[in-house]
Amino acid sequence: MPSDSNYHSTANAPDDNLEPSTQVIRSKPPRLILEGLYAFAPNRETLGGTSYFIVENTGNILIDCPAWENINQQFLINHGVRWLFLTHRGGISKQLKLMQSVLNCEVIIQEQEAYLLPEVPLTSFVQEILLNSHYCGVWTPGHSPGSSCFYWPQHGGVLFSGRHLLPNQQGQPVPLRTAKTFHWWRQLKSVAALRDRFSPETLNYLCPGANTGFLRGKGFIEQAYHQLEQLNLEQLRQAPIFELFS
Repeated sequence: MPSDSNYHSTANAPDDNLEPSTQVIRSKPPRLILEGLYAFAPNRETLGGTSYFIVENTGNILIDCPAWENINQQFLINHGVRWLFLTHRGGISKQLKLMQSVLNCEVIIQEQEAYLLPEVPLTSFVQEILLNSHYCGVWTPGHSPGSSCFYWPQHGGVLFSGRHLLPNQQGQPVPLRTAKTFHWWRQLKSVAALRDRFSPETLNYLCPGANTGFLRGKGFIEQAYHQLEQLNLEQLRQAPIFELFS
């Protein structure tokens, strides 16, 4: 379990550590979607992946890599980041090593995808990792070998699902079988494990790692557990390959 000694504030980090950039910034600033929770604009480098930022007294948490542009750099430096949790290999930016150096944060990833980051100091986990006993990362293989979700207990429970669960065109959370899916039946088994783990009292919101345009500006999926209960996992075994949109 990471210790408090690993955390150093980056609020006064020097600007000369930032990646040089002369291009016009097109990103939108991170958007507050719930108290203590921000969503970043989709990152083109990660194929439209959406990153999130959790504000916590014990240390702020970044979920996946946002675009490493000035507006995001300054936001993260000003707030400080203690942990960067990667939900899957697709959430890794080419700028990750620089990002970690500037933010002085601890990178966390499931062990089956840790090998992708040989030059990045990190913490890996097998089944589950607890951070300060309040929030945790959970291995949910299927979309990729090391796909995982992050759980934050505020607001009745928020699950950051990466690409394990994504909104369909109706904004409902579903596992999507794509051409890049590692193991479809294991992904469905992981969905079933999440349903067994949580309840309507412990899982209220779901924040997906892509397809957020289908949320019509909300930034999250409400009544998350109830919607997961409605999934017919047996029928989904025969689901066709879905062309993923970001």
